[in-house]
Amino acid sequence: MTNQMSVKPAKRRKAASLDKRKARGGWLFVAPFVIGFLFIYLPIIIDSISYSFCTMKVLGGGAKPVFEFVGFENYHEALFVNPDYVETLLTGLQNMAFDIPMILIFSLFMAVLLNQKMAGRAVFRAIFFIPVILATGVMESIEAQNIMGDYMEEAGGIDDGSGQSTASDIVSSMDVEQLFAGMAIGEGLVEYVTTAINNIYNIVNRSGVQMLIFLSGLQSISPAIYESVQIDGASAWETFWKITFPMISPMILVNAVYTIIDSFTTDSNVVMSFISEQYNQPNGNVVSSAMAWMYFLIVIAIIAIVAGIFSAFVFYQRRD
Repeated sequence: MTNQMSVKPAKRRKAASLDKRKARGGWLFVAPFVIGFLFIYLPIIIDSISYSFCTMKVLGGGAKPVFEFVGFENYHEALFVNPDYVETLLTGLQNMAFDIPMILIFSLFMAVLLNQKMAGRAVFRAIFFIPVILATGVMESIEAQNIMGDYMEEAGGIDDGSGQSTASDIVSSMDVEQLFAGMAIGEGLVEYVTTAINNIYNIVNRSGVQMLIFLSGLQSISPAIYESVQIDGASAWETFWKITFPMISPMILVNAVYTIIDSFTTDSNVVMSFISEQYNQPNGNVVSSAMAWMYFLIVIAIIAIVAGIFSAFVFYQRRD
């Protein structure tokens, strides 16, 4: 009995030392980010916050501008004086509310398809991830200029044989109404589907990372679970909603948060573009800082709400 009791504390000390080594390894891994954040980004963030509560006076003779504290005056100007900020903010939030469900649905759909056993599965995965690579660096600048769209508008669009030309729309609401003829579908859903189809390029372009995250979640599900439900006679539809969907629900939460942040930082964000334009206006650098921080707080609130709602339905598998 004495020997057994003397062994247990040794195991606890070994386990504790292993946890400490893992913790030190984790801090070593994130050390570059922490150092960069403390010495590069944090001073910029502090200056940006202070600018949003100040007004700037430019002195002559090449002297440095003088900042005077004005409280919430810049925030009041952004909300109640500037006629376009609130409207642009609502438009940006509306676009975000549209993009998040469509990107999540499309990426989950493609992940389920690409998780099936088929020839050339790796090639198809690479093809759907190519837009993520092309959306960086020089290709992102070219896409931001929308050269092809400008050319199509200047050329008068594309003649579809009906005597009318279109530059960007693939289908119209009339086409979707004919497709759903005889079904009790409202005009709001028709417009939503129409917008999604016409915006398919942007959806595919922003779904690559989410698709890979869903793929990793699907591949982590044990095949024994699917074998057991097949023995019980469950259909493919029942298997998806009773097994697959609950098991990847944590990935849905992760992708929802990631998509919100990605929409917040993308170059096509109308709110960020508007704030960048306001920066070049007279006294716009301090007002644009107030606009940016209000938008940031709104996005943080949206992330908190989405995370709170999704967390209530997330299923975490216990590995006991």
